[in-house]
Amino acid sequence: MTGDRKDDYAGMLDRLAAQREAALGMGGAARLQRRREAGVLNARERLDRLLDPGSFRELGLFATSERSETWERTPADGKIAGFGHIDGRPVFVAANDFTVMGASSSPTNMRKLAHMKRLAAERGQPVIWLGESSGARIPDMMGAKGMASSGQDPQQYTRYRESPWVSGVLGNCFGSSTWYACLSDFVVMRKGAVLAVAGPRVTGGAIAETVDPEDLGGWRLHAEETGLADQIVDTDEEAMAAIRRFLSYLPGNAEAAPPRGDPDAEAGQPGEALLDIVPVNRGRVYDMRKLVAAVVDRDSFFPLKPRYGKAVVTGLARLAGRSVGIVASNPMVKGGALDPDACSKVTSFLVLCDSFNIPLVFLVDTPGFLVGREGERKRAPGRIMNYMQALQMCSVPKIALVIRKLYGQAYLNFGGGRNSDVIGAWPGAEISFMDPELAVRVVHGDGLQVDDPQRYRAELAAFHADASAEAMARLYAVQEIVDPRQTRSWLAGALDGLMGGADGIVSRHRLGGWPTTL
Repeated sequence: MTGDRKDDYAGMLDRLAAQREAALGMGGAARLQRRREAGVLNARERLDRLLDPGSFRELGLFATSERSETWERTPADGKIAGFGHIDGRPVFVAANDFTVMGASSSPTNMRKLAHMKRLAAERGQPVIWLGESSGARIPDMMGAKGMASSGQDPQQYTRYRESPWVSGVLGNCFGSSTWYACLSDFVVMRKGAVLAVAGPRVTGGAIAETVDPEDLGGWRLHAEETGLADQIVDTDEEAMAAIRRFLSYLPGNAEAAPPRGDPDAEAGQPGEALLDIVPVNRGRVYDMRKLVAAVVDRDSFFPLKPRYGKAVVTGLARLAGRSVGIVASNPMVKGGALDPDACSKVTSFLVLCDSFNIPLVFLVDTPGFLVGREGERKRAPGRIMNYMQALQMCSVPKIALVIRKLYGQAYLNFGGGRNSDVIGAWPGAEISFMDPELAVRVVHGDGLQVDDPQRYRAELAAFHADASAEAMARLYAVQEIVDPRQTRSWLAGALDGLMGGADGIVSRHRLGGWPTTL
């Protein structure tokens, strides 16, 4: 009997090994070779680059299409899923295998993705989507049977942000790869990839026009116009590195604290350097990104959406080892005046930070909101109020520091009043309803400077004095006037005071269900 059992198992194990080899062979040697020649990683190579060595455990290797005639042509059914580790921390991951029927969606592989989402939500772990897909698999999804299988996952396109979602747009992404990217907290897009509702053939057929893939959904569109891409990279390898770095700032789930780095980390630059970065003259521009890099821990700033809404800088960083979210107006672009795109950019960033217990630091130098016909046509009032509502719902610690100026409604949107926990200002900073020079013209007309220059100078000086940091400090509207050279230590001290009594779970997560695309 013992020998018979061994013989039986030997046969079964041989068949298992053959099935495993076939599944790991993906779409075949020829298709894999074409990708190598194009300098593009395949789905399994991407997982090797993304995850800690030897940590991937696959779920669904032997899954295939439901249609028996395509079993042999659908190894893993075109979507490779499972769990692994990044820097020793657990993650769930799904990588689309474009060599298998274009990684098209079918009832089987959608069950795999639903399983990943459910496990990640229940176990409190991030989900990573490595996207490259042709959309729905037409033969599987056509007709009554195909449609009856759709919509059976009640959470298919719902995010409550129990844990972070990350997407890589790494080729042609249509259908599910697009949907998951739009639901994700971070999207990295490789140049040459395309993100759209449907491919050029479907779109062109629908509108009876020839459609260029780059115009349809290329990286420039999503980096500069839609804001759907958070970072742009040249290669798959760079995309995997960006995903690993993004997750290093975040906790595994909403009920955990972000990982803590070195509390004794060096600043980006010595405090004296800040005096050279920022001109005292409020009419001169400078690059706020240099100030951010100087203040936070050296080489820790990780920008998000840098090509979109460029009048404001957003990104993750570390300050004395703590993960922080940076929101900083940039005078280098539009004088730091916020347009509708910049407002949407900040709103989505507030949602990210509030969802995952990341305190916020506002560095402010803005004349307010950019006004005019273009802004109104892009729903400026609505976007400003979305920003305001998100800020007031946001419950993580918020620290605001006015560098040179803060005028108008932007005072509230950048943390004025009760919209931040602590607000400071550099000496010489101005905070008022509008620029004092504009205020004099509004009140006294444009001719006062010519008709009565002495009175003009007196009125202007009075408006400037009323707008000073000292005037705000006397009313306790500013809690401290900060020596620019002490900016980093002041921010770190305020952060420590606001975080010191907490276990790192510092949000009530009221933005967890906020729409992911604004």
